[in-house]
Formats: sequence, C-alpha cells, structure tokens
Amino acid sequence: MKHLTRFFFFWLAAAMFISCQNEKKKSPELPISYIADVTQQMTELMIHDVTNPPLAARFFSYACLTGYEIVSQNDSTIEGLHGILNGYPNIRKPGEFPLQSYPLSAILGMIETAKKMQPSGSELEKFENAVLDSCKNLGFSDETISQSMAYGKAISQEILKYAKSDGYTLISNYPRYTPSETPGSWYPTPPGYFAPVEPYFNTVRSFFLDSAAQFKPEPPVPFSEKKDSEFYKITKEVYDVDLSGENSEIAAFWDCNPFALQDNGHLMVGMKKISPGAHWMGITNIACEKAGVSFSESLKIHTMVAVTLMDGFIACWDEKYRSNRIRPETAIRKYIDPTWTPFLQTPPFPEYLSGHSTISTAASVILTHFFGDNFAYADTVEERYGLKARSYSSFEQAANEAAISRLYGGIHFMDAITRGQTQGKAIGNWIVEKIKS
Repeated sequence: MKHLTRFFFFWLAAAMFISCQNEKKKSPELPISYIADVTQQMTELMIHDVTNPPLAARFFSYACLTGYEIVSQNDSTIEGLHGILNGYPNIRKPGEFPLQSYPLSAILGMIETAKKMQPSGSELEKFENAVLDSCKNLGFSDETISQSMAYGKAISQEILKYAKSDGYTLISNYPRYTPSETPGSWYPTPPGYFAPVEPYFNTVRSFFLDSAAQFKPEPPVPFSEKKDSEFYKITKEVYDVDLSGENSEIAAFWDCNPFALQDNGHLMVGMKKISPGAHWMGITNIACEKAGVSFSESLKIHTMVAVTLMDGFIACWDEKYRSNRIRPETAIRKYIDPTWTPFLQTPPFPEYLSGHSTISTAASVILTHFFGDNFAYADTVEERYGLKARSYSSFEQAANEAAISRLYGGIHFMDAITRGQTQGKAIGNWIVEKIKS
C-alpha cells in the first residue's frame, strides 16, 4: 500500500510538472512592441504631470530595471546586474510562479513600478487592463496571466526598495535653493519664471558612475560685460543665429521642454512636450523594432539607455549648479538687445552644461554599441505632437543635431554644447566598457 501511495504522489508530481511545462510551451510570444507601449504610456503620464527631465530619466530607469531583472532571471543570455550597478541588490527568483510567462511578467512588472513611482501612476490602471485583455486575445491562460502579474509585482517591490535607497527622497530635506543675483549667475526667466529644477540631483546615487563629478568638465568661459571678451563673443553668437532654412525646424524638433508655455491672451497654457530622455527612449523603441531584436535583447537595450540617461543627468546637473551660469536670454537682454527673445523658451535651470547635449551624446554611444555606426532610421517620435519625422544615418548624427539645436533655439552658449558632448561621450564610453566586461 505504501508503495502504491508513493507511486501515486510521484505520478501526480510528474504529471503536474509535465502540465506546467506544456502550459509554458503553449504560452504565446509577446511582441517587443509591448515594451514601447509601456514607455510611451509613461511618457504621456510625464507630460500630464509636467515631469522634469532628470526625474523622467529616473522613472524610466527603475521601470526598465524591473523588466530587466525578470528577464535576467529567466533568460541565460541576459546577465544579472548585481555587482554591476551601484548598490544593486541580489534579487532571488521566486519559485512559486511556475506558469508565468517572463516577457509578460516583465511588462506587468514595469507597469507596476511606474504606477508606484509616477505621481499620477494610478492612471496606468487602464493601460494595464488593456494589456491583460490583449494577452487573453493572444491566447495566454488565466493562470499564466495571474502568475505573471504576481511575479511582476514581487520583483517590482524589490526594485522599488532599490529606488528608495538612491537618495532622491532625501532631497526634500535640503534647504531651498535660492538663485544668486550676482552678475553672470542664472536667474529665472520669462514667461513662467519657474523655480530651479532639481538643484540637488547630483546627490542621487548613480548607476554606473563612480561619482557625479567623475567626468567634471572644465569651467565655462568666464563671465564678462566687456565687448572684447570671450563671453561677449559667445553671447553675440547666440544673438546672431540664422534661423532661416532648416535651423528652426531642427530647434523645434529637439525642443523637448516640458515647461514650455503658450500665451493665449490672458492665459498661459502648457504645451505638450516630452523630455529629452523620453525622446531617446522613443528612438530606442524605433531601433529595436527596425532591427528585429528579441524581447530580452530589446528590454536590455531599453534599460541600458535609461540608466545612461539617468547617469548623464546626474553628471550634467552636478555641473549646472556648480557653475550656475546665466542663460543667453538674460545676458542678451541686459547687454545687447532688451527686446530679444529666444526661438525656444528657456528651461528653468542654469545654462552650463547643455543637458540635451550630454544625454543625447551618451545615449547615442549606447545605441551605437548595440546597433553599429551606420544605423539609418526615421525618427517619428514627435509626430504625435505635431512635428514631422526626421531621418538620420546614425545615432551620432542625431545626437549632434540635438546638441546644435540648443544654439539655434537660443538657450545655450556654444561651450556648454561642445563640452556637454564631451561629457556625454565620456559617460557613454564608460558605461559601454562596463557592460562589455
């Protein structure tokens, strides 16, 4: 009798194992476009919340890390990040979800992290429900969907703990940043006169960098009111920008200023604009789709771009509030032409370095590492916001255009642009070496 009982339980266990394996085999593949759908929904929410550029990169980073962690626990070709990213925990794979589909778990985990981190994250419930409905239509079983959701939430909880330890929540304890009124220093500009954005972002833990100041640039051109000075020369360069032909289109295409306002008579209305990081996440979506990479590889690339953006903002913002340099708009109005206005609205933080130049260059280095030097693509990211697509023969070309757009837009001096590119390239190369080894 004992032998029969043992045989029965052995048979039952074997049957359950085979059933689980068959169930896994039956689970359909999840298109990589679901990753793009998550980042796009996050972007729409950031527009709604007027999320500042550094914080947007932080949201993308932790959402993508949630998906990456799940993929790395299930796909042996994807390396785990414990011991690679600063302070990244050793997250054990939970064993109680044998029927989960790891791509679906990754997507649902990303959504869960975004729901918890973004101010209006609860709005993602509708999107999540749409994803679940589409998965049922694709053929996922109720049990697979249920276990995938539970697995995604379990990993999201661990990533949220990691996010909480990065120091961002401590920023509210720091003294309020007060702009200096000394000559040559940054001061809020019209029309919004917004308070300075993220003056303590350099205190947040980076992912790959040893410190925020690891790639500290040389000091900016010294401020001077003299007309024969180098500073007056670079100020006049902004004032004399030629906006005919394609230059104005380039400036508008790479504007990416979530703080932009439009004067409608007696009312200032915010315009729908994405952050620079959101634009590069969109480019990553386009590249992965065009190259036809696997789900796991796509999520890896998205994650590496996201954390690179975060490190780029940490390094750039470290310099912004160190040099605290005046914006062209303020300098030109005071020393050249009091009626002058830039083509683009001036963002609410110090001028040096150019953030777009830094993060665009860094992101282009990462994407070039994965897709090569001559990856041609059409950038359709801004079409939904009313801007025509632009075509590029490489990510470097796109990054160079993003950088020079800040001169055309009248919001950066040239040394902030070129040295931002230098910093971005150093950050990108540093990260590439880390992920290659």
